[in-house]
Amino acid sequence: MCCLPRSGRESGAVPPNCMKLSPDFVCDSNEGMARRASNGRHLFLGYGACAVAGTLWGTGFYWGRLALNEMSVEAMVLYRFLFACLGMLPVMVSRRVRLTSDETRTLLLAALFGVPIQFLLQFHGLALTTVSHAALMVGAMPVLLAAAAAVFAGERLDWVGWLALCGSTAGAAMVVLGGSRATAGNETPSLVGDMLVIASLLTALVWILLSKKFLLTHSPPVVTAYTIYSGTAMLVVWDFSKRLLASLTHASNQSIPLAHVSLTAWIALAISGVMCTATTTLLWNWGINHVPASRAGVFLNIEPALGSVLGVELLGEQLGPYAWLGGALILAAAVTLTTRRHQTEPQVILE
Repeated sequence: MCCLPRSGRESGAVPPNCMKLSPDFVCDSNEGMARRASNGRHLFLGYGACAVAGTLWGTGFYWGRLALNEMSVEAMVLYRFLFACLGMLPVMVSRRVRLTSDETRTLLLAALFGVPIQFLLQFHGLALTTVSHAALMVGAMPVLLAAAAAVFAGERLDWVGWLALCGSTAGAAMVVLGGSRATAGNETPSLVGDMLVIASLLTALVWILLSKKFLLTHSPPVVTAYTIYSGTAMLVVWDFSKRLLASLTHASNQSIPLAHVSLTAWIALAISGVMCTATTTLLWNWGINHVPASRAGVFLNIEPALGSVLGVELLGEQLGPYAWLGGALILAAAVTLTTRRHQTEPQVILE
């Protein structure tokens, strides 16, 4: 049992006669052991939350592909976020906040880039490529974050960091240009589809930079909930505007499917909205509040790995040897950057 001076417990200084009890010392063994046990439990739960979030994110493209078989990209994204709003409803009800005018502008910009622009680009890309290709493209996200931190946040990357960035770029090029172009099931990978997915990742960077400003004054669940609800409202306005324009110009207007959607598609939409968007974001934000964000970033790499496996195993897709090698380079670069110390990771992530 070790006794520390009352006046300097936080300094960590241990007197030579630590084992000698006196009124000027306080025994700290039980308290210290309890604190260490609590920290260990929080680390375990934090890493577990990040791992579950990464695993659920890895299934997102698969569920999206099932829904896209029966509806347009716009309808699928809108339904997904309507289900996500249901998942975030408890947060909206229990944590209402007042936003300043500056915060409102930042929120609307973050929601615009984070929901309608990012997801419409991403799933329009998925409609033109395969699940496995799209998933491997997302593997570049941790590397893009590191590059954004170096450019916009003034962080410095050493030679290992720049080597990882070059390796990830080469890997993405191998997936896009050197992957198998053989038809996989009903889908064929395409350069346009792969590039749209990459464009959605760049849009996500803008959203992350805007969202980080909110985290200085509001909790991650609040930022996430308000962003999802604002972005969903924008999707509704976008859909209404398209229909109004189509009616005015007498152009063909595809209605949002409702009655003729199969149970499989509805289940896929519900899972992608509630589990792959709302639940995963809450799990991730809770997890990185209890573990170092630079270490938690490793679990982002579950998404491309699992997504590509699901595409190959469940949808009958094919990846050529160069695509597999490129995916390995992307994952290796992401692991290298996210396991090194002093790397900046996003405090809130939406997928």
